[in-house]
Amino acid sequence: MTTSTLPASLHGKTLRWTFKDGPTRGHTFEHTFAGDGSLTWRGAGPDAKDHHESASAAVKVSDDVHVVSYLSRESGYTLTVVLNLKTGAAVGFASNGKDWVQQSGTFEVLGASRA
Repeated sequence: MTTSTLPASLHGKTLRWTFKDGPTRGHTFEHTFAGDGSLTWRGAGPDAKDHHESASAAVKVSDDVHVVSYLSRESGYTLTVVLNLKTGAAVGFASNGKDWVQQSGTFEVLGASRA
């Protein structure tokens, strides 16, 4: 397992994922990974606003599997998601001081940052 702030394979990429269950079921989000290790996420709708996250990390487990985790200071939730780059499957866990939710869904790599 390789440990780093952000795997090179995610630098400058935007990933769009949709969970099929849990409290964000059916909602689509875009996550943009900057080369400095920071993460920005937003809803994929036309009126969505950016949420800048500095408390984030991503780890390359294998060529096809990455784990991404970040704290949303606005909601107080930490989201940890396992992404399978080969299959497009996403499995995540969202938690705060009182709630814990498992979610699953799909994602796609959009390519270069949309910023």
